[in-house]
Amino acid sequence: LRPPIPVPPTLSFPLASSRSYRGLTLVLTFLCYTSYHLSRKPISIVKSQLHPNCSALGPNPRNDSNSSTWCSWAPFDGDNYKELFGALDNAFLVAYAIGMFISGIFGERLPLRYYLSGGMVLSGLFTALFGLGYFWDIHVLWYFIVVQVFNGLVQTTGWPAVVACVGNWFGKGKRGLIMGIWNSHTSVGNILGSLIAGAWVSSAWGLSFVVPGIIITTVGIICFFFLVEYPEDVDCSPPLHHVMTTSEKDSEAVTSNEGPLSLSGQSSVDLSHSPKEPAEEPEAISFLGALRIPGVVEFSLCLLFAKLVSYTFLYWLPLYIVNVGEFWGQQGRREPGKGASPHPSPLSLTAHFGAKEAGDLSTLFDVGGILGGIFAGLISDYTGGRATTCCVMLVVAAPMLFLYNHVGQNGIGTSIAMLIICGALVNGPYALITTAVSADLGTHESLKGNAKALSTVTAIIDGTGSVGAALGPLLAGLISPTGWNNVFYMLIAADVLACLLLARVVVKEARGWCGYMARKRGYVRP
Repeated sequence: LRPPIPVPPTLSFPLASSRSYRGLTLVLTFLCYTSYHLSRKPISIVKSQLHPNCSALGPNPRNDSNSSTWCSWAPFDGDNYKELFGALDNAFLVAYAIGMFISGIFGERLPLRYYLSGGMVLSGLFTALFGLGYFWDIHVLWYFIVVQVFNGLVQTTGWPAVVACVGNWFGKGKRGLIMGIWNSHTSVGNILGSLIAGAWVSSAWGLSFVVPGIIITTVGIICFFFLVEYPEDVDCSPPLHHVMTTSEKDSEAVTSNEGPLSLSGQSSVDLSHSPKEPAEEPEAISFLGALRIPGVVEFSLCLLFAKLVSYTFLYWLPLYIVNVGEFWGQQGRREPGKGASPHPSPLSLTAHFGAKEAGDLSTLFDVGGILGGIFAGLISDYTGGRATTCCVMLVVAAPMLFLYNHVGQNGIGTSIAMLIICGALVNGPYALITTAVSADLGTHESLKGNAKALSTVTAIIDGTGSVGAALGPLLAGLISPTGWNNVFYMLIAADVLACLLLARVVVKEARGWCGYMARKRGYVRP
């Protein structure tokens, strides 16, 4: 029998019902992962300040021979600065991808509250250490690389823990919509991280890291005192996927065979009237056991390419906006007939974006991500087709990325609209897979009510996706010197591959729909 985890004394105040605890869990986990993403965003904002366009700032006050990089921060003052930025991103993301596979195993075996809050405090420490390099006047690459590696490792404590906590409190009913809204913490964290980092990026970029480090540490301490991991710890009834009677298991098995429409429509009714019989605590599932759950491999590989696209935008969009604005600005200042287009982009005529302005504009991509995550969750709940919803959004995202690269600079209004649309289509599938799909697979009927697989399944899916998150910014750093068009072709190809990897699951869902509709119309005996 699993001994009950002691609830902190601060949680002894009376709450009206388990609904209040569910609301508390949603709010706390939302704040936790918002602060995780808030602490990851500053690097993308600060990049353009580490290697700015020094010629636009006037003559070199030091009268050095190299006047084009006098204001850059060494070691990012060379011509290979994009490759060095890619190395910074890759140090974090490779460590994150490797650590994620291990993190889920620890998350199943350690108290989630301790695991999550400890990881947040350490994440705040390493985030602040990166910014302290500005105040300590550090100009060696290895310092920033080492800090990024350790930060990537400790940040893996977040996602498996928060998804497991939410999965412990919520059943399958309307899980897509609930988690779609809840998953907006990713975009909210990116937006707040951009705004907070942008506030100091031009004056003292070190504070762009120190302040988010303090915020995530503070939220981690709050999480330690207030987070409740399991309903049983406060004498609340668990959701349907935790405790099921024999008849309910049979009912779920029959319903699941009727297609995804019926599966998604199941209610997450608490078994408040069921007798609570002591049961032996199930063992945590093995890594290979989690891989054998139907759908885990397909969604993991799909997320690899979906996250590749999302994280490329996360780390490179502000720099892209600055570079493209400078390019069209130079084209607009030239005379027609001298290597310039006679019709410069209207964007260059209306705005020249610095580091702060580019960071603020990039938040619109995350605004679209919020809308896309909610829309994907709502549609997948209604249709029951998680894979089909992802596939349709990925297919539409490919031409939208092409259009953004070619017409996104045709005026500030067009740029805003395209950023929101692309953010919705790119982040919608990413949000759905990492939340509702992970929770569905972690409480799959083949596990027979064993909820100990949730953290491991989440870690496998997000860990595989993190491989793509590491590859995306790395490839962008290598490809961008050849032109931003090639970067977007790479992103479009990744979207198409992500869709193709879900083809088998989409076909399975389509067959489920056909069978369900045939039985509903009386063509086939149930």
